[in-house]
Amino acid sequence: MTTHAPAPSPAPSTVSFGYEDIAASEKTARVSGVFTNVAAKYDLMNDAMSGGMHRLWKDRFVRRVKPREGEQILDMAGGTGDIAFRLAESGASITVADINPAMLEVGMARAGKRGIANSHQGGFGGLVWTEANAEVLRFPDRFFDAYTIAFGIRNVTDIPAALKEAHRVLRRGGRFYCLEFSTTLWPGFGEIYDAYSHKLVPKLGQLLAGDADSYRYLIESIRRFPDMEKFKGMIAEAGFVQTRVEPMLGGLVAIHSGWKI
Repeated sequence: MTTHAPAPSPAPSTVSFGYEDIAASEKTARVSGVFTNVAAKYDLMNDAMSGGMHRLWKDRFVRRVKPREGEQILDMAGGTGDIAFRLAESGASITVADINPAMLEVGMARAGKRGIANSHQGGFGGLVWTEANAEVLRFPDRFFDAYTIAFGIRNVTDIPAALKEAHRVLRRGGRFYCLEFSTTLWPGFGEIYDAYSHKLVPKLGQLLAGDADSYRYLIESIRRFPDMEKFKGMIAEAGFVQTRVEPMLGGLVAIHSGWKI
């Protein structure tokens, strides 16, 4: 079994950082800065921005994944543990990976409050926490039964590279699930949400987290993310089959999935 990741494909020279186009080499550090700034208030802001609906979206997402006892699941960009805690209820072994150590610290603290011991090397109760870059994973080929990523893929610098890595670390028959904001197709609703998100969310970020700029980026990053069908095509290009998309609120949020054969 191969125990090292192949070299990633060349990243584009420029990428989006919200509405700004920047050198690809700068994005990882700038995104890291955003999440370092918001880590302590991240879950509070998720409640404020979604009216608590993110909890329902995540519950639905995990039901689609169908985690099973004894499985190995990689939850990428899962630092605060919201998805991992839900997955772990099945008895599956969950590796929580995130590029940002501040987000992992929040997740491990939350796990501690739930009575789960934490370690960077291993965990009690089916949870392992590790710092990792989605574009260049250190895990062996064909190691996981499922790969999940929730509200994280749009912050990756080279999304095709991350999708190829997801495909590589999955076993044959493994499944890929992604929960992400997208573009609603409901007439009128998109305009209402745009007005809310661009005008009110940065103000909420300033009020609750003392940081308007980071939340302005998070909203802008949603607008620059590929639409549902384009992202579905990107998943297929990475090697997945039976790709599908399940829109919620007309596509404001979507669950994308695919299988490795």
